[in-house]
Amino acid sequence: MNRLHRLGASCALTLAVGFALAPAPALADGDDTALTNLIALVSQRLALAEPVARWKWANHQAITDTPRENALLEDVEKRAEAANVDLAFARAFFRDQIDASKDVQNALFETWRRTQPPQGPVPDLATSTRPQLDKLTQSLMAGLARVQPLRAADDCPSRVAQSLANWKALTRYDSTHSSALTRALGHVCETGGVGATG
Repeated sequence: MNRLHRLGASCALTLAVGFALAPAPALADGDDTALTNLIALVSQRLALAEPVARWKWANHQAITDTPRENALLEDVEKRAEAANVDLAFARAFFRDQIDASKDVQNALFETWRRTQPPQGPVPDLATSTRPQLDKLTQSLMAGLARVQPLRAADDCPSRVAQSLANWKALTRYDSTHSSALTRALGHVCETGGVGATG
């Protein structure tokens, strides 16, 4: 991705995240702003998979950390209850976030093994990356509360797919993370999966 494309993606992400953190308006029929905002936050969370992977690589840590994953899911259930988000929905959604992040981390590890290890300073997980992840968890929970009314609609999967296609076009989203982003959205709709855009 060249510098101009990075700048465009960064501006679009900042704009979308700004919308995501703004007070939620009432959802108009066919208004998919809530879905777009959720996708922006999910992609921001996925971007943090790289510093997490760099830290794990440098510290010879396994990608899967079951105790930490379980602790996150327990915390998610408490937050969901406070935000009036269905607990099963919140748990499935955040399980998808964990799995999508691990997909990216595994792909990075594979690349580093084949080519060369990552260069530059090792990210500080405790003081930088994890606090960002924690803030995103709170923002994502608010995002789930906004999309929850859309989940049962027959056209939910196609609306998610269309919002995702729009987001990728807007941000020139990194295609190497595309399948992980789709996986991260797998339980947004009650029927599961991201439908075809037609």
